[in-house]
Amino acid sequence: MQRLRHRADFLAAASGAKVPTAAFVLQARKRAEGGPVRVGFTVSRKIGTAVERNRVRRRLKEVVRLSAATGLSCGHDYVLIGRRAALSLPFEQMTQDFQRALRRVS
Repeated sequence: MQRLRHRADFLAAASGAKVPTAAFVLQARKRAEGGPVRVGFTVSRKIGTAVERNRVRRRLKEVVRLSAATGLSCGHDYVLIGRRAALSLPFEQMTQDFQRALRRVS
């Protein structure tokens, strides 16, 4: 699993399927060239202070890390856009929402 780092990759993923949940929005796009799974995370300033944004990002990274073996498909890009609810939702619910979102985009 690799990380998305370039703006062009995030914009390309935005053109794919979107699944909103309470804690995040999952965007997914199949790449033409295949290759490993790539995942990107973004949390806007509207969410809160830098501390709160980093906490949301860390929670999203952990959800993906724990679920990486089960639902992520090779040759796809995934972007998780954090929402403020990710600060207060139970971690188990976030994990279940992520699994449900993966099933919907595939």
